[in-house]
Amino acid sequence: MRTADVDILIVPGWSSSGEDHWQSRWQRSLKTARRVEQDDWIRPTRATWVGRILAEAAKSAERPVILVAHSLGVAAAVHAAAEAPKGLFTGAFFVAPADVDNANRWPVTRGETFDVTGSGFAPLPRVALPFPSTLIASGNDPYCSLERARAMAADWGAELVEAGDAGHLNVESGHGPWPEGLLRFGMLLKKLGEAGQPL
Repeated sequence: MRTADVDILIVPGWSSSGEDHWQSRWQRSLKTARRVEQDDWIRPTRATWVGRILAEAAKSAERPVILVAHSLGVAAAVHAAAEAPKGLFTGAFFVAPADVDNANRWPVTRGETFDVTGSGFAPLPRVALPFPSTLIASGNDPYCSLERARAMAADWGAELVEAGDAGHLNVESGHGPWPEGLLRFGMLLKKLGEAGQPL
């Protein structure tokens, strides 16, 4: 399976992904990629973010939908998967998941603090996803410990890739261009093709 065979939904996290972020770069370079835009990137609510993901996915009538989510976008994507009609999503590529169940430990980001009580993102779903997925986690991510990322991958049935001490896998950690990530994404697409996922 190639990128041209799927609809790629880019799902940014809290405060969105800037122009140099690998998600934005993929959005510009992959012809079938589009970003799930949210009305409020700083004060998100689970219902609004999930609703937007489901609405964008429903627009994909001809190709399988693959989620490419980062940080809080991972939590939103997993919640969306729990609410989605059967077969809406074909696979997911999760990077640097944000541990919403322990958001009180997150650092202040761009002068803002995440509203853990009012957002509705916690608790995370802890059931196996109905499609193949890959989860890339860092050993020193300030938004999620490696131990928690391992537990998420186990709960969701995701293939876990430990990226070493790579920070939050964003621009600040040196992951604007991220060729290793694109390679890993290609490996997921190959796996989906070999598994006979519907095209």
